[in-house]
Amino acid sequence: MRSLEEIIFTKKAKIGIIGLGYVGLPLAMEFCRAGYEVFGFDTDPQKVEALREGKSYVLDVPSETVAAAVREGRFKAFTEFDHLRDVDAVSICVPTPLRKTKDPDVSYIIAAVAELKKYLHRQMIVVLESTTYPGTTEELLQAEVEKAGFRVGTDIYLCFSPERVDPGNPIYHTKNTPKVIGGITPECTRMGTLLYSQIVDKVVPVSSAKAAEMVKLLENTFRAVNIALVNEMALMCERMGIDIWEVIDAAATKPFGFMPFYPGPGIGGHCIPLDPVYLSWKAKMYNFYNRFIELASDINGNMPYHVVQRIGEVLNLAGKPISGSKILCLGLAYKKDVNDTRESPSLDVIRLLIRAGAHVEYSDPYVPVYKEGGFEVKSVELTPETIKTADCVVLLTDHSRFNYPLIAQHARYIVDTRNAFKGMEQSNIFRIGTPLPTVEEWQEMSKVIEHAAVATETHADERGVDAF
Repeated sequence: MRSLEEIIFTKKAKIGIIGLGYVGLPLAMEFCRAGYEVFGFDTDPQKVEALREGKSYVLDVPSETVAAAVREGRFKAFTEFDHLRDVDAVSICVPTPLRKTKDPDVSYIIAAVAELKKYLHRQMIVVLESTTYPGTTEELLQAEVEKAGFRVGTDIYLCFSPERVDPGNPIYHTKNTPKVIGGITPECTRMGTLLYSQIVDKVVPVSSAKAAEMVKLLENTFRAVNIALVNEMALMCERMGIDIWEVIDAAATKPFGFMPFYPGPGIGGHCIPLDPVYLSWKAKMYNFYNRFIELASDINGNMPYHVVQRIGEVLNLAGKPISGSKILCLGLAYKKDVNDTRESPSLDVIRLLIRAGAHVEYSDPYVPVYKEGGFEVKSVELTPETIKTADCVVLLTDHSRFNYPLIAQHARYIVDTRNAFKGMEQSNIFRIGTPLPTVEEWQEMSKVIEHAAVATETHADERGVDAF
């Protein structure tokens, strides 16, 4: 009988991926690309059916890649878990959301482990990738593996490896992003490193599963705290009459000691809003209170309220209230050029606007339909007509596919939360993090800019080029 090491090296090991979302599906495709046979498991029958037909629902994974893996017999997707008995290594990539009470919901991990436990066998690698609090691998996986009669580090090699997926990133993906891994024992770490080194360019082993779990939380807490800092600076700059975007651009010219972060309508996605809360929740068990984390969460969580306040201030220039106004929100996804709406601050802004009495429509080329509960809302086409009929256009997600000159040309008012209209100095564009003019200042500025626009258009016509 060949050893586990040998079948990994010779690509004869069968790989199981539990959870075929933004993390699991790219990981599965990397194993297929490396020459392994992969069994994917997901409880969503629609996802499984799509994958069997060679169709991808993850933007970073082309359908051609899935279709080729299915056609070559490298990839099979299942809703039933009995095929876990055939695999030699399993990666668990299930969601870990927060409950309404802001404590971790690890029910998906528990459910995955309950299924896996039925099919555990000796000489098997099990890696948890779901973002969670330090100690989860020991508490939820090691305990169950040992209850099943297996010795961790001898029979079963148990590790944690934090997912580092950045949806929509054109440069970094699963293969060229360094992979951190930490095992329950040194032998677990060695075997986990051996497995992942077959599919990624660089594996970074750490001393324990707890250390690996903490790595992901530090990474995203760092981002959440710095985003909160720049959001607070943006609010301060508005009051002081300073343009925060100009300040950041200038500060970013320093070649050392500064990393630019940018303000926005809030933070979204599965990781940045949730991971610091996971860490803060766990720290309380040790009578440690993360004041930075709590403060950052408070600042970032209140940015949607500030955006709505800014919309009200802009409409006030025209003597209009939010109530009864038609607002067109651009971008429902939580970040640029993705279709993921999880924890998106755009949703919070829209809910607040509706609560204030506004009539709201949204446009997002990546989210044609949004469903929540029993409601379904469709994205409107971004045309001159839809732009003109809105009392205010709010840019919430700076998708590359938006036609910014078109929007600037036809919108009555624009509230830009991402500095997407940078360089377009028009009286109808208002950015967060910049001072708002008085009614008198705005009226005067409008006259000057409109006069300049007419002159520019005349010269542009003479040159035979478009004014935009």
